[in-house]
Amino acid sequence: MAQQTASVFRPDLMKGKVAFVTGGGSGICYGITKQLMAHGANAAIFGRRKAKVDSAAQELSKETGSKCIGISGDVRKIETLEAAVKQTIEEFGRIDFVIAGAAGNFLAPLDGLSSNAFRTVLEIDTLGTFNTFKSTIDELVKTKGSLIAISATLHYTGMPLQAHVSAAKAGVDALIRAVAVEYGPRGVRANCIAPGPIAGTEGMDRLMPKELVDKHTSMIPLQRYGSIDDIAWTALFLFSPAASYVTGTVSIVDGGDWHMSGAIGGAPYPDAFSGAGEAPASKL
Repeated sequence: MAQQTASVFRPDLMKGKVAFVTGGGSGICYGITKQLMAHGANAAIFGRRKAKVDSAAQELSKETGSKCIGISGDVRKIETLEAAVKQTIEEFGRIDFVIAGAAGNFLAPLDGLSSNAFRTVLEIDTLGTFNTFKSTIDELVKTKGSLIAISATLHYTGMPLQAHVSAAKAGVDALIRAVAVEYGPRGVRANCIAPGPIAGTEGMDRLMPKELVDKHTSMIPLQRYGSIDDIAWTALFLFSPAASYVTGTVSIVDGGDWHMSGAIGGAPYPDAFSGAGEAPASKL
């Protein structure tokens, strides 16, 4: 798999800036935080598991030479985010960049998707993004900062087994467009990044059976899965002065995959949905 190994950005590009990241303890948001810090920013990462975010913060600080703090909480509970923002300001004095990246996903057909499971994903993804925006926006207005929400490409088509996430991410896209319009006059930019299949992430490892990886990559125009750095480079651009006139957009980073999208998770179409067989039900 071809991966970029060296940054094309100036090493001190983010010097003096501070990032607040939900979902920063692992995966894509960890990778974005790492690149922001490697280019000079300090950061606060927010997640539900205290041990995980504390460990990730220590690793990020050690690997980059910048400072990272870990804060535990739940994006579904805005009071925990408000407390985390307060702690970040006490530690660093400002917030310039916000990444709303907390997310939940699993494979489930509509026949087996419970109301509770559907609601849980919307609460984590859509409400969580709103709560992240709501708790940080006053600080972003002060610094004329920028917000990035991590979206997806699933809702561009009628993706089977992903109705819950598709609905949640469509809501995220709509919310960020509204933020861009309402807060642009106050100097705040808001954009989405929509990753495609990204190797080395928990979601991709769980959702794509290993025996289908070669077949899937052969259908992607760029013939590979993306890397976490592919997403991080896009975030660095969107946070940088080079994107000072970019707001209200969705940057799709998927190697062209969504143009070729079909069933995922090994569900043959239409047989899996014809009523002849049963698909697994959600467990939430």
